[in-house]
Amino acid sequence: MLSICNKFFTFSIGLYSQMQKTSLNCKNQSSVPAFFLLGLPIQPEQQGMFFALFLGMYLTTVLGNLLIILLIRMDSHLHTPMYFFLSHLALTDISFSSVTVPKMLMNMQTQRWSISYLECISQLYFYIFFACLDNSLLSVMAYDRYVAICYPLHYTNKMNPAFCIFLVTGCWFFSCVHSLLHTILVNQLSFCAETIIPHFFCDLTAVLKSSCSDLSLNELVIFIEAGFFFIVLLSGILGSYICMVATILKVLSIKRISKALSTCSSHLFVVALYYGTIASIYFASSSGKSTLKDIIASIMYLIVTPMLNPFIYSLRNKDIKCAFDTFVRDRVSAQCR
Repeated sequence: MLSICNKFFTFSIGLYSQMQKTSLNCKNQSSVPAFFLLGLPIQPEQQGMFFALFLGMYLTTVLGNLLIILLIRMDSHLHTPMYFFLSHLALTDISFSSVTVPKMLMNMQTQRWSISYLECISQLYFYIFFACLDNSLLSVMAYDRYVAICYPLHYTNKMNPAFCIFLVTGCWFFSCVHSLLHTILVNQLSFCAETIIPHFFCDLTAVLKSSCSDLSLNELVIFIEAGFFFIVLLSGILGSYICMVATILKVLSIKRISKALSTCSSHLFVVALYYGTIASIYFASSSGKSTLKDIIASIMYLIVTPMLNPFIYSLRNKDIKCAFDTFVRDRVSAQCR
């Protein structure tokens, strides 16, 4: 019995010492001064080239989406529900890229990949917020196209200005709640001193991997709440397009099919681009640690897709083209006076 007590006492002392060592290395969120981002897997001699490339893409994103917003605001022919939602999508794309890209460019230029805890949590919140808002607006735009094709005679009544504002307000509100929930949960975690985040920005998955706390609650919320939110938005898009296809197939005509393609092709392409990159990020992040594929998929989602949206919606859209021609013509005539 005495030997058993001695063994138990020795085990307890060892366990206590191990817990003390862990508590010294692992600090709560209020005492962690900064995190260290792993950064981009780029050779030092290629930093300048990639910096110029990403800067050009970011400026194209900002200027292209600002031009879309300007044209929609100035041209009265574009004051319709579809372009109202498109202007909010353009604003969201600018904000979405601005959350991460400027910080990434600054880190590339200075070669300092540190980020303060407050910056990281703020970046995490706005990244989740604008990503969720982007997907919510795409779902709302799919519903708008569904009403336009399936109920063309009642479109004006169904998609009245008050209802459009209600839909956009709902997107902003639920995105805010969704982002706030995950940010609060992350804020309760503890992080070890000199934590390295295996990414070039504070992505939720990468931050969770860097924590030394129990992640069971975070993972449960992601699985239930975020999974439900994602399924609802994707189901809304798929359901809208299934109903549109069913309506078109009832009365087949070349004119009707071409009209449906002209109004839905741009949105459908953007949806495929967004959810394709989301799927790439999900499957790339399913491994134990961040990989090159994960970083490439994130670059596609954060930089490439928002940059392509203005081109996708303008190159195949006669209304945007006409508004742009009118805008240029007015500016040229004003200069000639």
